[in-house]
Amino acid sequence: MNRKKISIIGVPSDYGQQRRGVDMGPSAMRYAGAIERLEKLGYDVVDEGNVSVRKLEKSKQNDHKLLNLEEVLDVSEQLAKKVDEVIEQGRFPVILGGDHSISIGSIAGIRKHYQNLGVIWFDAHTDINTPETTPSGNIHGMPLAINLGLGDERLINIAKGAPFLKFENVVIIGARSIDEGERELIKNKKIKIFTMHEIDRMGMSKVIEETVAYLKARQVDGVHISIDLDALDPIYTPGVGTPVPGGITYRESHLAMEMLEEAKIITSCEFVEVNPILDERNKTADTAVALMGSLLGEKLV
Repeated sequence: MNRKKISIIGVPSDYGQQRRGVDMGPSAMRYAGAIERLEKLGYDVVDEGNVSVRKLEKSKQNDHKLLNLEEVLDVSEQLAKKVDEVIEQGRFPVILGGDHSISIGSIAGIRKHYQNLGVIWFDAHTDINTPETTPSGNIHGMPLAINLGLGDERLINIAKGAPFLKFENVVIIGARSIDEGERELIKNKKIKIFTMHEIDRMGMSKVIEETVAYLKARQVDGVHISIDLDALDPIYTPGVGTPVPGGITYRESHLAMEMLEEAKIITSCEFVEVNPILDERNKTADTAVALMGSLLGEKLV
């Protein structure tokens, strides 16, 4: 893949949760200068526009208590196809959400091109619930599980024939709100996780060094990073739907992105859960775009 060729894909979907406004996240990040910032770094940037998202007046629950399953499935299938096409063209996908349920489709499309994909989940939550463990029915708490092959059959089969993620190829960074069912799964499957406890004790520099070494030791053939803006402390990113106090600092998050850029392991990325309705003067979108710059090569000097 030619990293000098970037495709921006917007996914204005809020179906994975119940707070309106996150569907405007892609527009907010574009308004914050995402395209211009990447072009300034020398990238050939193509804005692919937005995945089509049909409107729904109120949330719907299916027999397995999953909210808006049909709508999430529709968005996920469209996104998987678009991401697949972009990678097929040799372009680096930068995906703008939308709530975190969009990762069902984005990673499904990416999985078609890798046999041993690694994933960095930069998030206050682990998003590894299943229909049996979810306390809310919100699908934005399930995308990592679905890409591991756990959950609703229709959702896990979007990327027909593509290998599921391997539990040992996932690294979660920044978690501090974990449901009981998720905790058990993480322990049972020995998923690599750096909670805020580890970040506080070790420092972000050591966390990223260990993450890079861990993924390289597993001989991954690509690494997707999924960045939920609620990974940061809400004082830096107030415009998120599920804020959790005590998160990653602004500078720590930039250090993480800069170190990952230096490691040259990232092959795709996404930024999710920017909600302009909850934001303060587009602060969260501005932060997302700044992190995008650091991840893709922006330097202080």
